[in-house]
Amino acid sequence: MSVNSRNGRDTILVTGGAGFIGSNMARALAADGWRIVVSDWFGTGRKWLNVADILLDDVIRPEATLAWLEDNHRRVEAIVHMGAISATTEADVDLIVERNIRATLDLWALSTRHEIRLIYASSAATYGDGKDGFVDDETPEHLARLRPLNAYGWSKLAVDRRIMDDVRAGRATPPQWAGLKFFNVYGPFEAHKDDMRSVIHKIYPTASAGEAVTLFRSHDPNYVDGGQLRDFVHVADCVDVARWLIGSPGVSGIFNVGTGKARSFADLARAVFRAAGREPVIDYVDMPERIRNAYQYFTEADMTKLRRAGYNADFRSLEDGIQSYVGDYLAKGIAL
Repeated sequence: MSVNSRNGRDTILVTGGAGFIGSNMARALAADGWRIVVSDWFGTGRKWLNVADILLDDVIRPEATLAWLEDNHRRVEAIVHMGAISATTEADVDLIVERNIRATLDLWALSTRHEIRLIYASSAATYGDGKDGFVDDETPEHLARLRPLNAYGWSKLAVDRRIMDDVRAGRATPPQWAGLKFFNVYGPFEAHKDDMRSVIHKIYPTASAGEAVTLFRSHDPNYVDGGQLRDFVHVADCVDVARWLIGSPGVSGIFNVGTGKARSFADLARAVFRAAGREPVIDYVDMPERIRNAYQYFTEADMTKLRRAGYNADFRSLEDGIQSYVGDYLAKGIAL
């Protein structure tokens, strides 16, 4: 995919660009030929390794992002906004408002004012328990019915609703905008996420040693132990959707990003064992009571809307995605 810039706009700003999805976005877009500016905090850990191999045009702190954009907006073609508090267990709601809602709406206003395209991370957490399905219907009526199970999901839904209110009311918007409702994303460069990293990353060391891995028991009679279902999607597929959108400036909207096929945690564990060349051994433990009432037993992206918009690439199966993740990274001892 080649750079498709307007009037010398050759730069893409990736917020959260040293994070999991953000660093994968930055790497792919740099390979496409864009000048990449990353906005992120690095702290004292090894998060910098996520971007160590990428040619970066600049690195800025999140609190300096708006000022940087005001000074450099003429060169920026798009903002890929992945920066957020992504922990579904975060209890500081004021912090979530600041980092997830306020930061996104500020970028929305700036992108509108300076005619910069904006692709931002929404989430499948907006769907709550899924009783209203997982269709990426962006009408205000549908969005108003959704009931997220945690403050993180609420923050993403609040942004979606505000943006769609602007669109429906005919207010000014960026020249292209897209909210991506990511489902359960896994893949390289997630190690820094600690407890929020994928189950694949968590259980691989145990599975590769041929020892028993631990999954949650089901506390819903409709699901067997390990039978809780998720739409697990490889991060490279999420990146490809964003790259396609950047190459398709006429497409805007809120879109699900998943495989469209729910799989069980037991399926996931067995795939990790197979990728590690081991026989599956799985034990089950009770789910902590503090998360039982906010637990999703089933998620599955309806991908009709993205397909109708013109996206026709295949998504990796769970087995293929895990095989590549294990074979290309985890089995090689690359702690990413």
